[in-house]
Amino acid sequence: MSADRLRSAHEATRYQKQWFLDLAERARAGEPLAIVNADAPHEILRALDIPYVVTQWWSSIIAAKRMSPAALSHVAARGLPDFSLQYDAIPLGEQDLADADRPWGGLPQPTFAIAERSGDITQKIFEQWGERDGTETFLLSRTGGDPAPHAWWDLVPHQWEAAFGSDRLDLLQDEIGELITWLEERTGRILDTGRLERILELGNEQAEWNRRTRDLIASARPTPVAVNDTMPAVMVPQWHRGTEWAVGAAKRLHDEVAERVEEETAICPDERVRLMWVGRGLWSDLDMYRRFQEEFGAVFVWSMYLAIAADGYLRYGDDATRTLAARFVGITDQLYMPPWSSEWYVKEALSHGVDGVVHLVADDAAGAGLISEALEDEGIPVLEIRANNADERSAAAARIPERIEEFLRTRVR
Repeated sequence: MSADRLRSAHEATRYQKQWFLDLAERARAGEPLAIVNADAPHEILRALDIPYVVTQWWSSIIAAKRMSPAALSHVAARGLPDFSLQYDAIPLGEQDLADADRPWGGLPQPTFAIAERSGDITQKIFEQWGERDGTETFLLSRTGGDPAPHAWWDLVPHQWEAAFGSDRLDLLQDEIGELITWLEERTGRILDTGRLERILELGNEQAEWNRRTRDLIASARPTPVAVNDTMPAVMVPQWHRGTEWAVGAAKRLHDEVAERVEEETAICPDERVRLMWVGRGLWSDLDMYRRFQEEFGAVFVWSMYLAIAADGYLRYGDDATRTLAARFVGITDQLYMPPWSSEWYVKEALSHGVDGVVHLVADDAAGAGLISEALEDEGIPVLEIRANNADERSAAAARIPERIEEFLRTRVR
């Protein structure tokens, strides 16, 4: 472990690998296993004690092991597109890799595939899971939010009914009820509402720690931590949201950041340029985020992972399934749909004092141009790069480090 790496990031990564190995052993012994996308209500699975793996996280591991091109070649071999929504599609291809090439021994065949319909392509990818022997698919609806409330991050912890609208919440709450029944019928397990309520409480505790950590980093000059450390330190516990371990991990991250702020630790002592990374993490090359420190004094101080963990998940309410619906009904709006997303990114850019933004635009990010425009309107230069974060073929073709160097030389002061 490098001298300036966060202990909490190292511990989270180590914990996650052992957790996955234990989960895989349980699944191969006959326990049910779910694969889910990031926008599905994971807390239901946790309350029913059904282990689950998040598609995007598993794609990040495959990409970090440099196996995404091979996995995508198997997607193409099945006659499916390997050039669209790779973040969702890569785990399909991983199933067909040779055993020796499968990261951490590979993902066992899931029993359930559960997703929010992020779009036509995500729906079709999860339908493909359901065509495999032994796997069933359950899809939840996506709805849109109109009008968008001003400063939604202040409203959604308690006033989520007003922020999202009753019609949207009614639909998702009903579908969560259908999901619970669907899982109960297939597993013979019965949801314990008290346990679900406790899981939601722990999720809120975790989010509160993440909010404190985000605020510490926003105010620190120079930045005490690198985003390629905060990404795993935040996201691994996110996939364990609703557990005592995840709350403890979020607190440990906060305390470690607070210690660094107190000691005036600097990731780049010659910090001259503060950068924001908008979009999904470049999992196949996390070292890229620190590549511009020596020549340019440029440090990435922000990624969406800690920020959305701080603002996106806090929900307080008396009805567990409705509160859970409120946690998930607007996630896509908050991250990708202007003006929900654009107003939030501007708020985060200003609070973190960024001098420039690198905006990685995926093929399913329909509102990306409006997000960039809102940041530019605040006088913050934006570099848009169109590439897939988990497909190293796409990232290489986009020449990401070279484009950032040019951006720093020509547009960021």
